[in-house]
Amino acid sequence: MVAEAIDQFPVRVEDPARSVRGDLRAVRIVWQRELIRFRRDRMRIVVSLLQPLLFLFVLGTGLSSMMPASPDGVGLRTFLFPGVLSMAVMFTALFSAASVVWDREFGFLREMLVAPVRRGAIVLGKCLGGATVATFQGVVMLAFAGAVGVPYSPTLLLTLVVEMALLAFALTALGVMVAARIRSIQSFMALNQMIVMPMFFLSGALFPLSNLPSWLTVLTRLNPLTYAVDPMRRAVFSHLDATAPEALRPGVTWWDWPVPTLLELLVVLLLGLAMFGIATIRFRKAD
Repeated sequence: MVAEAIDQFPVRVEDPARSVRGDLRAVRIVWQRELIRFRRDRMRIVVSLLQPLLFLFVLGTGLSSMMPASPDGVGLRTFLFPGVLSMAVMFTALFSAASVVWDREFGFLREMLVAPVRRGAIVLGKCLGGATVATFQGVVMLAFAGAVGVPYSPTLLLTLVVEMALLAFALTALGVMVAARIRSIQSFMALNQMIVMPMFFLSGALFPLSNLPSWLTVLTRLNPLTYAVDPMRRAVFSHLDATAPEALRPGVTWWDWPVPTLLELLVVLLLGLAMFGIATIRFRKAD
């Protein structure tokens, strides 16, 4: 009887129409979900800050004995501070993309992908969520600026926050792009480590970019992180009331041409948008 009734009165099922409003709502929901996950994982907050602090105060203090500070008090820890900010942002941004792999393993990603929204909205929500979390970690590190001789200037702090947010978006997009087709969290972590450490060590975060061997100079100029660390270091040095030693002065050059700060930030933005676009394409093919 039920089958006959269904045959007589067929039910027509239609997917809800996609709309800009629905896509924006999806972006907001995915963004909020990333913030909630981060807020509930207190251990992740502490561990993400521990490594940058070790580099700044342990490594920085140890190496400072090999390079005395300038007469005005500008030392190696002041030089390292922008690099440590980038480290805090980088580790948090890239590892926040691990949620994509977790969602795939537990089946939640499939439920998100069948929602009547554009997959680019899901990717954008993931990128904005990871960027927000990573920027927050960088802001926490700003609290230690005074301990390394960096002034608490409102202009400087605002500049650094904007630059960290830009870097966080680009790196989160990179992480999401990598995680889009990976099905194992172990594979993602191993691949992430293979990306993180070379990017960090080749960015000039720990050493000046001048007077390097030619092969190392080429690698540092090809590293996207270089174009985020240098603007932050320029901002810090421009607000110091002292003159930094010549060996520590920031600067990225292309064939002896000093690259302007705005162009460096534009490079980071364009790379972030390119990786966001690739991640969106990979999500369209994901299942």
